[in-house]
This record gives sequence, C-alpha cells and structure tokens, in this order.
Amino acid sequence: MKTKLLYLCTGNSCRSQMAEAWTRHLKGDLYEVFSAGIEAHGLNPDMVKVMAEVGIDVTSHTSDLVTRYFDEGLDVVVSVCGHADENCPVFPGQVRRVHKGFDDPPKLARELAAGGASEEEQLAPYRRVRDEIKAWVSTLPGAIA
Repeated sequence: MKTKLLYLCTGNSCRSQMAEAWTRHLKGDLYEVFSAGIEAHGLNPDMVKVMAEVGIDVTSHTSDLVTRYFDEGLDVVVSVCGHADENCPVFPGQVRRVHKGFDDPPKLARELAAGGASEEEQLAPYRRVRDEIKAWVSTLPGAIA
C-alpha cells in the first residue's frame, strides 16, 4: 500500500506542482502523490516549460484547493513554502506534517525582470528550484521519516 502524500503551497502553481511531478517520476512506486494550495492560481507557464526541459509533462496537472483532499486519507502533508506552512489547515486523522521550504521562482523571476533580465534569464530561478526539489525528492522517504 502506497503512502498518500500531499504537497502544499500557497497557489498550487509552481513548487508544489514540481514536487508532485518529481515524486511521481522518481518515487511513484512508494507514493500516491497529490498537490494543492491554500488558493488555486492555475499552472505557472514557466514551471510547465522548465519541467518539460527535463522530460516531465505537467500539462495534465490541475491547480487544486487543499480542501479537495481533506477526505483523501492522507498520511503526510509537506508544505513547500512558508505561507502554506503557517496557514496549513488541520487535516482529519493522523496526518504527519513536514515543512521543506523552497524559494519562490515567480517572485525571483519578477525581481530579475525588474532589473532588466531577459526572458531566458528569468527562467534561471525556475530551473534552480526544479533541481533542488528533485534532489530533495530523491532523498525520500528519509526526508519525511
């Protein structure tokens, strides 16, 4: 029986989507994995682009509200941003909560854009965080034990 794992972020548009995709790709034999947000902002197109660069298609993912998963029988909820960690709702049952924060690529890209960075240069934070999430997911299940 697979462990039910939910990644939680503010808008379920970037970091939680990356974490869900990497977990499916690298650890799908161990986890039934989901992602959700305190809000639902839709998929970030730059996140979709950088995941495609590594051969992972996330275009079928949806941006969901966390309330959708209250009755899913989750085992673990991993918050991937500070706001989601601070505002994580209480889940029914014995749900283990873990926080592993990652930088916010859209925010960093906006800062780069304000400084005159090209569109290509603005993808750098997405690629860095994508690779950091992959490295962290590679450590599962130890990272959430």
